[in-house]
Amino acid sequence: MVTMKKVAELCGVSRGTVDRVLHGRGRVSDETAANIRRVAKELGYEPNPAAKALSARKKQPKVAVILPSEGNPFFDEVIRGVQEAADSYKIYGLTMELLTMKGYDPQDELQLLKQAADADAILIDPIDDDDIRAAINNLVDVGKFVVTVNNDIPNCERHCYVGSDYENGGVTACALLEAFAGGSAEVGVVLGSKKISGHRARLEGFQKRMEKATGLHIAAVIENEDDEFTSFERTKDMLRTHPDITALFLIAGGVYGACRAVMELSPAHRPIVIAFDSVPSTVEMMKKGIVKAVLYQHPYRQGHRSMELAFERLVNGRAPYKQEYIMKHEIKLLENL
Repeated sequence: MVTMKKVAELCGVSRGTVDRVLHGRGRVSDETAANIRRVAKELGYEPNPAAKALSARKKQPKVAVILPSEGNPFFDEVIRGVQEAADSYKIYGLTMELLTMKGYDPQDELQLLKQAADADAILIDPIDDDDIRAAINNLVDVGKFVVTVNNDIPNCERHCYVGSDYENGGVTACALLEAFAGGSAEVGVVLGSKKISGHRARLEGFQKRMEKATGLHIAAVIENEDDEFTSFERTKDMLRTHPDITALFLIAGGVYGACRAVMELSPAHRPIVIAFDSVPSTVEMMKKGIVKAVLYQHPYRQGHRSMELAFERLVNGRAPYKQEYIMKHEIKLLENL
């Protein structure tokens, strides 16, 4: 194993000088520091785990997690993922603060970003808004590590994104719906919010795939803010206004509310429903035969991987090796839940 002492001998400096360079403590000339980092990298030097834990505990790294999770059961598994990862890093002094909100009001998210200003890293499901974009860029500029989780934000300086390929989700959902509908359907689309880039991308992917599915037509598009009650009321109104709808594409949350609206129709007039994620209420709707299939986007892994990346940066000093960590969609029917 390569030791700090070995790096010091090869660089012709003291062990203490190597320690200061590799852990960012004290003053060392730029030339000497660059040489030490080069030699350490070439030798594949890795800090002793106990030493890393001790050093990290002194710094007390903090990660803030900002999610629009209130009232949206999808995020239960995201939260479980980040929490279990954070718990495994407690030996390193890492702490986590969970900051939540309901819906997609940019001002609410800006307030949470202000509360997270003392964190060393921020994991955030961002609203696509210029003020949110500017706030994230400012955090990066002052040295904060930022990961967007579950949803990304375009033209932003965040370090990386962890989540699904939303456009591919829309493409896949359209292909599924075409198969279930026998190639022909009038489709009602229920999305969470156009403020969320991922929700828009799913709709765009669906429409892109519709160019091949000439028998599918979109009758109406509504937003439900991922709220079950709003989803019920607006889906019910859409189905009443467009009685020719034979299929529903549920882009994000509010699945249970939309399905309750479907259940108010007679069985012979109920549309085919394709949704995302196997939260308990959606599984219930699958068992009742309302939801035919879901696309699973691994929320636990999204949360866990995001926290892993924060740990690697804050404790090990390792930057993400790519810009996007994509979780592949998994098609789930009642039979393989």
